Amino acid sequence: MDATELPAGHIREMLRDSLRGFLGEHWRTDALRREASPEDISAIWRKLVGQGIGALGAGSDEGGLAEIIVAMAELGRAACPAPMWSAALANFVLSACRADVSAGLLERMHAGSACLAFSFGLLDPDSSAGAIHVANRAASGLLRFVEVAGSCTHLLVALDRSSFALLELDAPGVELEPTRALGAWGYYEVRLNAALVTILTLEHDAGDDLLLQARLMLTARAYGAAQHAFELAVDYAKERRQFGQPIGKFQAIQHKLANCLISLEGVRLMLGHTAELHDGGNNDWQYFADCVTAFAGSALRQVSLETQHTFGAIGYAEEHEAPLHFKRVHLDTIALGGAGWAKRRLAGYLLDNGGAALPQYDLGPAGNALREEVRLWLEQNWSGERKAAFDNKPFSKREFDAEFAHDIGKTGWIGLGWPKAFDGQARSPLEQIAFMETMEHGEAPRIGAAIQANALMMFGTPVQQKKYLPEVLRGEAMHGMGYSEPQAGSDLAALRTSAVRDGEHWVINGQKIWTTTWWGKYMFLAARTDKDAKPPHAGISMFIVPMDAKGITVRSAPTMYDGSFANIFYDDVRVPLENLVGEVNGGWKVLTGALAFERGLVGGGIVLRVAHAFEQLRKRIAARVEDIPSLADDPLVRDKMAILASEIEVGRQLMMHCAELATDGVTPPEYGAISKVFSGELMERFGEAALDILGMRAALSEQMAGAIDNGRFEQNLRHSLMWVISIGTNEIQRSLIAQRGLGLPK
Repeated sequence: MDATELPAGHIREMLRDSLRGFLGEHWRTDALRREASPEDISAIWRKLVGQGIGALGAGSDEGGLAEIIVAMAELGRAACPAPMWSAALANFVLSACRADVSAGLLERMHAGSACLAFSFGLLDPDSSAGAIHVANRAASGLLRFVEVAGSCTHLLVALDRSSFALLELDAPGVELEPTRALGAWGYYEVRLNAALVTILTLEHDAGDDLLLQARLMLTARAYGAAQHAFELAVDYAKERRQFGQPIGKFQAIQHKLANCLISLEGVRLMLGHTAELHDGGNNDWQYFADCVTAFAGSALRQVSLETQHTFGAIGYAEEHEAPLHFKRVHLDTIALGGAGWAKRRLAGYLLDNGGAALPQYDLGPAGNALREEVRLWLEQNWSGERKAAFDNKPFSKREFDAEFAHDIGKTGWIGLGWPKAFDGQARSPLEQIAFMETMEHGEAPRIGAAIQANALMMFGTPVQQKKYLPEVLRGEAMHGMGYSEPQAGSDLAALRTSAVRDGEHWVINGQKIWTTTWWGKYMFLAARTDKDAKPPHAGISMFIVPMDAKGITVRSAPTMYDGSFANIFYDDVRVPLENLVGEVNGGWKVLTGALAFERGLVGGGIVLRVAHAFEQLRKRIAARVEDIPSLADDPLVRDKMAILASEIEVGRQLMMHCAELATDGVTPPEYGAISKVFSGELMERFGEAALDILGMRAALSEQMAGAIDNGRFEQNLRHSLMWVISIGTNEIQRSLIAQRGLGLPK
């Protein structure tokens, strides 16, 4: 297959691998333990130009922003200060300007005989960056933070949003002064005194777009630096021994590094998504560019700090590679206005002049069509008086609606992702996201029993599948999960509820706690069938227990979020032998297999809930009432909303990646855990922020006079705790991420 016929993702992988190998051979990070000279940088740049890197951004045939992002990340990884981002910006500008000089200069750049430094001048959001004044083609002034100017032949400076000054750096009236920043050399002050310049004019206003492109490139380089330092720290944690064991076995280290991986994945996915939108001509790229800059500003710096903490004193020595990456991350994330500039732009998008909603994701033709189909169905079947009556009920009565479940059961959507062999629709993960998103927007009640249905499809007998799955599909039966016990919460292998065979029955005795769907028709229950099994989880079996069976005592209690769960006692409860799901003592496989199948979209369900609640909050803040100070003008509110928006997009990107992974099978457990941890804790942060922004009225609960949105926001906060604890606490999930995702010792 010709390279031009390869999928774009494969081409970028080839570029990444090629660059990584090339830089590993031609630019070793140990060379930077002494400061790289301008000659060193010029030499590596000429070699990179020979690889075709210097032409990226010069046109659609030369590679777009997505390829530049890959190159910048690899340069960051290698701690190589080659002027890639300046060259890419120069390619963007020179390819679009109206001047004969640009074509000749582009040819020289791509041949390696010319190398351009770049400065935004007055357009730089950092007012300390300096500016120049041009009169009669003579430029004077001071420019700061011009990267590797001592290795370049020319300087391109923005004069306004559509015109640029081009000058030769060895011309009369040009003076360069090396500048040390964050303990590293590489920046220059450029002083101009009546230096001769050529004025280049673009055919369009490129101001904000060019800045956004530049910020993405710098963020990509910072990501590459942070990612490589993180990888070095993970390897170090596997080898470094303290107190007789690898430090990577300590939970504090595992959770620290798991947090780093979550942040790095968020930045990686956001960078890729934004660049693809840009190269595809989708104007939403500007919004996502601000999101990734806003998020990465703190996220990558925190990763950098935690990397240093993991290394301890060894990483504090300049002879180690880690300080190079620490400096790179911090310099690149504060340049060009950093996260502050991006957050101000995001706040304007969300709140000014009524604001705009979060962009809707393209879920493909089938997903987009299903989203519209479900929206129309809800408009006809879950609106008006019916929905109003439901919304007026207390929250404890809004967890489930049997009539609604029966109605939607007629559509077959409860089995949206089920195989057709079980009368499902075998829809793709993206279609499942479309359904979840639209149900959340419509504020529809919960339906189905996804985990239990998955378990039956994977491990059930044909008789069980024929009996129980059609009930779930029709919306007629809910299944609870009887897992947790007083001494076995996250540690399910320690459960004590027993099941003993007695003739044609299993006899179950024990107690389950925190059971939410206790009112369902069946309980999907884990019980010990071998009390002496080693390891303990090898002696667990799974059963379907009808909740009307003799010997079951239910003691329900209200939850903190106005829902309910129950303590359930099983005293000599007899169930037929055929109610065993899977093999005797094979329940752990059933339990974990079903959870793994479902966990990939759990984080997605959470972040979609947060996104919907965010939109309600955004509308309330953006609405302006005459003669009343608006929350939309409060700088702290604007900052909080921008941060939340950027984090929601990270959560949605994690959701989309889980769906992509699930297309070829089950999402790896560690990746489902990444999505669940991030989104669950985002829900908590959102709940806290909403109360901070709206004040005491937002704390009034449902049906209280003056309550905002019938207590929606305070109830969201109380409910958010459940998502951090349920389906495996986030602490357990972090251990899973560290051990399964990073290979740290158990």
